[in-house]
Amino acid sequence: MSHHPAYPVGLRLSGRRVIVLGGGQVAQRRLPALIAAGADLVLVSPEATPSVEAMADAGEITWERRGYRDGDLADAWYALIATSDTDANRAASAEAERHRVWCVRSDDADAATAWTPATGHSEGVTVAVLTTDARGRDPRHTAAVRDAVVEGLRDGTLVAPHHRTRTPGVALVGGGPGDPDLITVRGRRLLAEADIVIADRLGPRDLLAELPPHVEVIDAAKIPYGRFMAQEAINNALIEHARKGRSVVRLKGGDPYVFGRGMEEVQALAEAGIACTVVPGISSSISVPGAAGIPVTHRGVAHEFTVVSGHVAPDDARSLVDWRALAALTGTLVILMGVDKIGRIAETLVAHGKSPDTPVALVQEGTTAAQRRVDATLSTVAETVRAQDVRPPAVIVIGEVVSVGAALGQPKHPG
Repeated sequence: MSHHPAYPVGLRLSGRRVIVLGGGQVAQRRLPALIAAGADLVLVSPEATPSVEAMADAGEITWERRGYRDGDLADAWYALIATSDTDANRAASAEAERHRVWCVRSDDADAATAWTPATGHSEGVTVAVLTTDARGRDPRHTAAVRDAVVEGLRDGTLVAPHHRTRTPGVALVGGGPGDPDLITVRGRRLLAEADIVIADRLGPRDLLAELPPHVEVIDAAKIPYGRFMAQEAINNALIEHARKGRSVVRLKGGDPYVFGRGMEEVQALAEAGIACTVVPGISSSISVPGAAGIPVTHRGVAHEFTVVSGHVAPDDARSLVDWRALAALTGTLVILMGVDKIGRIAETLVAHGKSPDTPVALVQEGTTAAQRRVDATLSTVAETVRAQDVRPPAVIVIGEVVSVGAALGQPKHPG
């Protein structure tokens, strides 16, 4: 076999016959990409793994339950030979050569006419990595190169600023509960590609420190609002920067649509005719209790959880919450933005029939290095918050789930 490097090419297999010999682990790994490419797939194998069998049951591949026979490759455009029978592999490989069918062999790459690259995907790009030196082929190395490139494209550390076409407009990105690792892959990429980032105080600050130097970061709390309300001023800033042709990211804590005023911004942008993308984020209502060892649901304990904003007190005329109904629920109650109102909230729940002994946990700055959990009951929570000096941001969990993980000990945040 010559030591020339392989010539890289992308095969367009849609509607074209591809033969796969062998239904084991190799086929199981390779078939999904061939299915995604739209190939007319025929699997020839007496047996198959349960996953491969499921592909056949779903009609994604045609499975002929037998061994290889001469002539199987006659109409193929491409073949993957991966049986455990060396003689069959050799015979099929010889047939592929006669019919000029490009052929991958899992048992003997040197005898193959094609190699499968290590591939990965990121937003409209497929990264395929091949070893150029046939003598030093190391699949782990090519996979590591692939992973590094894909990860760089996804988190924005690998960018081509001069060739990139930025899309003017606004992306509302949920930054998650605070730990910078808990933003979505898409959110992280959009941040790195932005010209302007308008960030909330509760957004993950560490992410901003990692941004490329050309990205301008604006603190939403410091936008002067003059005769406008603060939210209007933020809307105006988003519109103004987007109209200048800039790519703007509005970075919010948690999820943009969970008490994040995301829809108000989307509506303002729509009225101004500006394109807007919404990227969901991990809500602190679920993730912060989880980080403190509290599941919001647990079999036999809670079959529902309700997320409530505590920024308006129960006896305030502006409140839209039916506290009587909440007190009657048997599941978990998660309260956001309620630290300063928790005394009145607890009193109201008890007045409507909730047991004063119901466990309560307050998790301050959850998922960050400063995470702290304080436990109480509905009858003691007001005094506990004062005594322990619990401050926002904190997520409050009310219900029996608070006690479920107690025996395990409270996990310490890795930060």
